[in-house]
Amino acid sequence: MNNLSLIRGVHATLGRVAPQMVARRMRRQFMTPRNLPPREWEMPLLGSSERITLRFGLSALRWGSGPTVLLMHGWEGRPTQFASLIEALVAEGYGVVALDGPAHGRSPGREANVVLFARALLEAAGELPPLHAVIGHSMGGASALLASQMGLRARALVSISAPSRILGPIRSFARFMGLPPKALAHFVSQVESHAGIPAAHLDVQRYQLDIPGLVVHAEDDPVVPASDAQVIHDAWFDSQLLRLEQGGHQRLLADARLVKAVLGLLAQVREPHIAGAAVR
Repeated sequence: MNNLSLIRGVHATLGRVAPQMVARRMRRQFMTPRNLPPREWEMPLLGSSERITLRFGLSALRWGSGPTVLLMHGWEGRPTQFASLIEALVAEGYGVVALDGPAHGRSPGREANVVLFARALLEAAGELPPLHAVIGHSMGGASALLASQMGLRARALVSISAPSRILGPIRSFARFMGLPPKALAHFVSQVESHAGIPAAHLDVQRYQLDIPGLVVHAEDDPVVPASDAQVIHDAWFDSQLLRLEQGGHQRLLADARLVKAVLGLLAQVREPHIAGAAVR
């Protein structure tokens, strides 16, 4: 029996006799990210960045100057995972600010969730120049969509490898960890209590999405089903959909087709006089 099987067996047993206790432990684990170090290929971009600290303690990296593009990574992610996209944006004359999400990198906190990520985007937007675009990957994409419902404004929004609703990942985690039904119900309730929003409300089909957007997903994503991209696209009347045959959950961030699609959307919504200056 491997370690995972043993852990799931313990959860299955304890979840029947002490469901609330197991749910509390799982809730803490679910909301406590690991801080993973950058890969070697991320180091050059990290070295060229400017580290900034925003008013409420959020840490971020900044590159370039020009219309501001705000980036949010996913769970246990890092700003420099957007390396290919950041380099392309700077080359096209954009200023890029990439946040360390709450409890990630150098930003404060011990726990994180999609609501805290969304609030971080709103806090950053309050300190930065008017946003040309917001781009989020995975939970960062879900948080960008949620933040747009909480008042975040930008000319364009890009969602990459994002879930269409949060209840699915919550239940998937609980089932993967072997929680029986009663413990699972307590787990969902505790996650909702800490996030401050019912999980069922964190669903793009409930949102009013009125910002021009782009939805990108890889067909072979092992973390978030590719079908979620279609759900997001269908709920978002002014969105484009780019489905890549391969790219997994993270490799697609370096895909040239993603970079081209993002730059194309941002050019479409760019102010005419700025776009003309860029062409000249």
